[in-house]
Amino acid sequence: MALQLFELREAMAMAMAAIRTNKLRSFLTVLGVLIGVSSVIGMVSLITGLNNSMARQIESLGSNVIYVSKYKPGIVMGNRSSDERNRKGIFFEDAEAIAANCNLVSAVSPENSYWRWPSGNTAKYEKNEALRPQITGVLPTYESVNNIEMAEGRFFNDIDVHFRRMTCVLGADVSASLFPGLDPIGKDIMVNDERVSVIGVVAKRESLLGESMNNFVLIPYGTFAKLYPWEKELWLACRAQSAEVMPQAIDQITELMRRRRGVAYDKPDDFAVFTQETLMDQYKKITGVIYLAMIVISSIGLMVGGVGVMNIMLVSVTERTREIGIRKAIGARRRNIIWQFLIEAMTLSGLGGVIGILVGIGLAVLINAVSPLPAAVSAVWVMIAFTVAVLVGLVFGIYPAYRAAKVDPIVSLRYE
Repeated sequence: MALQLFELREAMAMAMAAIRTNKLRSFLTVLGVLIGVSSVIGMVSLITGLNNSMARQIESLGSNVIYVSKYKPGIVMGNRSSDERNRKGIFFEDAEAIAANCNLVSAVSPENSYWRWPSGNTAKYEKNEALRPQITGVLPTYESVNNIEMAEGRFFNDIDVHFRRMTCVLGADVSASLFPGLDPIGKDIMVNDERVSVIGVVAKRESLLGESMNNFVLIPYGTFAKLYPWEKELWLACRAQSAEVMPQAIDQITELMRRRRGVAYDKPDDFAVFTQETLMDQYKKITGVIYLAMIVISSIGLMVGGVGVMNIMLVSVTERTREIGIRKAIGARRRNIIWQFLIEAMTLSGLGGVIGILVGIGLAVLINAVSPLPAAVSAVWVMIAFTVAVLVGLVFGIYPAYRAAKVDPIVSLRYE
């Protein structure tokens, strides 16, 4: 064991000496490995950060929220069947029915949004303007169902909804755009040419996939129905009494919706009932595609780096033919020669892996500093990247090592 450790230390020392002797050649050799590893670390850091952000967003909604909508999340218009395209929407009456008949549901929040085409919504205060905010009509239950925290002022109450008061609650980004350094409470703003009074500001929420979650204007549902009477279809968020009764609450909602919509017993649902887990699954499908692209890109870089390592090791075998002959003449066996060149190849690619890891971590830090996208370095993937880099040297160093071991010591001693 001690002898093997000595051989390993000597082989690594010789490898580092060879790298120092040919610095530029060694750097160009491991450039492919460096690019492959840095791309892996950078992309994984970005995806890990996005995963963590998505998980925090979902957790912030609570563990007992059930969503009811016309379609499942992720369904694209072009992929819908004719039956799906002809589905009835979800309406305010459905929310009332769920609240009245599903005893395992503690609160229901109907949420109806408006978008002005083609320029988008606007919100203005004096000379300040917030561009393209989402306008959504909600009930007071929106606050509890969606775990909303108020930074300033208050949320809507039943009186605001019943009397269709021209009031609003702003997202943090809209408030910052309209009232920089000012108290927004009590101020009147223009939302799509309608004058409304600000009664509250929602606490700032974390961005998701680089998109702000704070660019919105909430108005009472009664006011929304008065301003946009043609907007009937909506989305429901329902809070179950507890996480433990979620399956039973989903069954209650599903059974009620099937009866209301007249769905036959042998027909599938013509609506969607899902939870935060479904949203996370859809998100993971998206990141899965990114992971696949990352693997392809990094594989190409590592393959190029592996070929470079093989080429430089073959050159090294030719340059050091006399050295190999001397080592064999003084008793080195074929195993020792193979081991020496394999260690050198793995050291070379491992060094490229270390530099690639440092570059990848630097990319993650840069992404965090200059963009809204979150990035978090994964220690597991750092170890995986380094291991793969060393394995590239092992695999592509086998043939040069075998060539070195086959050198005839008599011929090599005469080699100049």
